[in-house]
Amino acid sequence: MMKKILTLIIAVIFMSNIICVFKIYAVDQNEIIAKSAILIDKVTGRVLWEKNSDEKMAMASTTKIMTCIVALEYGASDQIIAVSRKAEIAPKVKLYIKEGENYSLEDLLYALMLESSNDVAVAVAEGVGGSVEEFCDMMTKKAKEIGALNTTFKTPNGLDADGHYTTAYDLALITKYALENSEFNKIINTPAYHFSDTNKKRSFAVDNKNAFLNMYKGANGVKTGYTGDAGYCFVGSVKQDDMELIVVLLACGWPNNRTYRWRDTIALMDYGFKNYSYKTILKDKTIVTKLDNIRFAKKDTVEGLLSQDVKILLRENEKVDVIYNIFPIEEAPIIKDANIGKAMIYIDNQLYTTVDIKAANKVERITYEYCCNYVWKLFVY
Repeated sequence: MMKKILTLIIAVIFMSNIICVFKIYAVDQNEIIAKSAILIDKVTGRVLWEKNSDEKMAMASTTKIMTCIVALEYGASDQIIAVSRKAEIAPKVKLYIKEGENYSLEDLLYALMLESSNDVAVAVAEGVGGSVEEFCDMMTKKAKEIGALNTTFKTPNGLDADGHYTTAYDLALITKYALENSEFNKIINTPAYHFSDTNKKRSFAVDNKNAFLNMYKGANGVKTGYTGDAGYCFVGSVKQDDMELIVVLLACGWPNNRTYRWRDTIALMDYGFKNYSYKTILKDKTIVTKLDNIRFAKKDTVEGLLSQDVKILLRENEKVDVIYNIFPIEEAPIIKDANIGKAMIYIDNQLYTTVDIKAANKVERITYEYCCNYVWKLFVY
């Protein structure tokens, strides 16, 4: 009997240790295997956890997230893509399309994202951009527009190349942007897809190789990757109720370590969903100030309204402060909806964002005619 009790106690202690390690897993940088990683809120872009997220790294086939979104924005789904010799001889992983064949852009994008076909990436780049080089310039330009300032593309498929790099933070921004596109979402969540060349001579069946889609409740993307320089990489997205989180992992192990990326992703997603929830900090149209005694004004008061709602994904113990900074306005006129101040939101004493405070009404400046009429009314009435 004592032996059974002792065994039970040891088991409880052992399980408690596992639970303890799991709880701290996502906030202890040493426990996350990836050399560079980040967890962000897809809605607001707020960084919830990071490790070396600004370090420039190779990113393997996670590159194709940008390849796909640029093709969707600058190409047409029914655009016919002609396969070149350069596309045909691209290295594995490949679909084995052949020079002279023609495919619709839509079909090729499924092969690009589901099977991660390198030859398809070259064909798409040439068809949409005119050449691989021009298309990579388009990708880099788009990255800068999104705010991914430390990213440069030299290949459309993510194969290792000098000057081809991103950061975990930049790749999270790129993914956040791509996930706003409904067609992109449709592609990355498709389990399997069938298509053929325009002459119906060759048919293909491509299957989604993103195993994470079946590992986590609400998983909806995004892209795996591996090269010798980059190691195993992964960008994952999960949507549960009103929350959607994005994880980026770069250099998460090399051969014989392919499961590390799932371990890291699950730990970070668990951390995010268990510890964060949305809280409404400011509400649109709320009156937050009133300016009085405005000189030379027909009406000497103006109310200041918040210009938007602000919801933030917060941990329970995070401190939020809002400071209202009202601009000095001494005299009329004031235009309705003019910015008259800023609401400054701080999280744990660090500035998170600012919101405009706008004039709820216009305030006209008095004129000579107005003064005459005013005096006339005093005598008449």
